[in-house]
Parts: sequence; C-alpha cells; structure tokens
Amino acid sequence: MTHVYFVRHAQPLHAWEDDRTRPLTDEGREDAKSVLQHLTDKSIDICYCSPYLRSVETIAETAGFFGLDIIKDERLRERQKGNEGNNHGMFRLRWADHDFHEPGGESIRMVQSRNIEALMEILNRHPESNILIGTHGTALSSIINHFRHDFGCEDFLRIIDWMPYIVRLDFEGSQLAAIEEIHHVYKEFTGNKRADKK
Repeated sequence: MTHVYFVRHAQPLHAWEDDRTRPLTDEGREDAKSVLQHLTDKSIDICYCSPYLRSVETIAETAGFFGLDIIKDERLRERQKGNEGNNHGMFRLRWADHDFHEPGGESIRMVQSRNIEALMEILNRHPESNILIGTHGTALSSIINHFRHDFGCEDFLRIIDWMPYIVRLDFEGSQLAAIEEIHHVYKEFTGNKRADKK
C-alpha cells in the first residue's frame, strides 16, 4: 500500500498579484505548523510539491522535520487563471464542463491531465511509500475527481475555505483504495468567489 498525503496550502496573501510567487500570510505561516503536527508520526519517505511559493511554504517545516528535499514538479501547479476571475458562476461552469475555460485560463481537464500524469509517475517511482505532495484546491479536487467521478463542484466548494487541508489517498499500485480527510483549518477564501452573491 502506498499512502499519499496531499496538503493543500495554507492561507495565501490574496492581494499579491503574481500567482507563482504569492506567499502565505502571517496567519497562514502559523497554520502551516499544524501540518507537521498531524504528519509527525507518518514516516514520510519522499516529498513533492507544486513550484508555487505558497505550497512550498506550507510543507517546508514538515519536509525539514523528515530531512527531505522538496522536489518541485511544474505539473503539480494550480490552474492557470484567465480573465474572468473566480466566483461561484465560473466555478460551476468549469465543473459542469471539464473542457470549459475562459480566455487565457485552463480547464479542469487540463489541470487534471497534468496532475494525474505527475501522480502516476510518482506512484510508479515510489511504491509502498509514504509520500507528501504540496498542492492547491483545484489541482487536488481534479485529482480526486479522476478517481471518484462523483466528486464535483459542491465538493470543491466544501473545501475551498480549508487552508491548510490534509487528505490521505491510499493506493494499491495505481488504483485508489481509500480516501481519508485528516485535518483542515477554516480560513475564508477572500478572492472574488462570492462576487455573484452580493
């Protein structure tokens, strides 16, 4: 059995314009300490991460505790945003049609394809291991949807305010055997997701 601990990043500084270099807030850095508290006894063997700073910062202390380098994989990054922003209407359009994307943005299927490609390689490379992967909300949701097709927009919206969020996916080879939610901290997503609810 291979255990993959996915960690969705802690609260980022939403006012920071550049998605790739957006850091955690001070609160986010404090909340990130809870990741180590919940993984201390998990004997993590290897650590992969999105190259985005907020994900790296969220798992850095945990990786250091286990004496592991963080292997960054570009395919694990978050969905490329387009010109339409994030709100409930756009979220529902994307999840209703996995091929839909706004100009300049990625569809759910695009995000899912590259994330699953990376995950399959990681599973093949490290069988029977405890693996830590630093990730994002849409990226993680697209991964879960690949294995459980009934995971959709409502499930995505359920976890959107959980930062950080830890969920373990257990695999027999490349087949998902079980999912267990381990920990989350509620931090309201302060992007414009509720713009259509004013």
